[in-house]
Amino acid sequence: MIRVAMLSFWHVHGKDYARVAEEHPETQIAAVWDENPERGQAEAAQRGLPFFAQLDDLLARPDIDGVIVDSPTNLHHAVIIAAARAGKHIFTEKVIAATLREAEEIVAAVEQAGVAFIVSMRRLTDPSTVAIRQLIDDGALGELTLVRVRDSHSGALGTKERPDGFLPAHFYSPEQAQGGALIDLCHPVYLTRAFLGRPEGVSAIFGYMTGHAVDDNAVVTLRYPNGAVGVVETAYVAQYSPFSIEVHGTRGSALYCETGIGEMIARFRSGATSSESVGGTGNGPDGKLHIRSDAVAGAERQWLVRDVPAGLPLAFDQWVSHIQHGTRATENITFGLDLTAIIEAATRSAATGQLVRLDALERAA
Repeated sequence: MIRVAMLSFWHVHGKDYARVAEEHPETQIAAVWDENPERGQAEAAQRGLPFFAQLDDLLARPDIDGVIVDSPTNLHHAVIIAAARAGKHIFTEKVIAATLREAEEIVAAVEQAGVAFIVSMRRLTDPSTVAIRQLIDDGALGELTLVRVRDSHSGALGTKERPDGFLPAHFYSPEQAQGGALIDLCHPVYLTRAFLGRPEGVSAIFGYMTGHAVDDNAVVTLRYPNGAVGVVETAYVAQYSPFSIEVHGTRGSALYCETGIGEMIARFRSGATSSESVGGTGNGPDGKLHIRSDAVAGAERQWLVRDVPAGLPLAFDQWVSHIQHGTRATENITFGLDLTAIIEAATRSAATGQLVRLDALERAA
């Protein structure tokens, strides 16, 4: 049995990952630390677990094998490096850190310690992602020319039940969150990178529609040497916008638009009705993969509609496997570093109005 500690419940998914660890047959939660003692003590008491006010005291425990990091983004550097140096395996909520230099320092510490490390980029294992990457690898879309991925919700929009929206107030803290909709809803960033590769430059526009100090609306464009373009869209201010993917190439296109996002949002909204039944009927999203390609039988002259196949093992399951087999999550770590680099470049671009090259970012020594 792998005994893990919860390191903070700051993130909205902290309780979700605690539940995942509790339900997984190979893991057991053994302790809690939180930079907010009151919150940490409450979560620990609810689960009948010991709470540690000092992180070093928890990490010194020899019976703790790994940690789940859901701390504020600005604490990732200190918390993850401390865990690595203590020899603990690490599962962390995205992003690794807000800057490439910090992310590379974290990965260096992890590799020096030889512990299993995975960043929770949950949509990498989605059936739609697996299917689209297979189409790309098979050459069914030809040379890719444009990828557009959108992920958004209405978290910053007020309702009668929650006038300030369903996101916690600390998600709008520039210091703790290190950004807003883009750094939080970063799934389109790493998916576009997974489909198109690492870009050479990034341009971004951030919107501030609800008066918070961080972005609640963002569009990022990724530039590639061959002329391909990636378009990333995220928002906290879209009432009914479903998750969607477009991948276009010289031989074909693949489109995917997800259903059921209302169920996810409803967990946060406590009875609100504005997120119910997103596009489940009529002309709304259908959760299927639509393909048009001169390299796919049946899709040469009309759109071919396919159910998406099974996805990959979830990131948490992969982490457990890496712990058990002493292996390294090579692709996950590479994508995690590039995710941070793109977000850092986008943040700089939004502030300056200029394209920012990834090779211009500060690197770890």
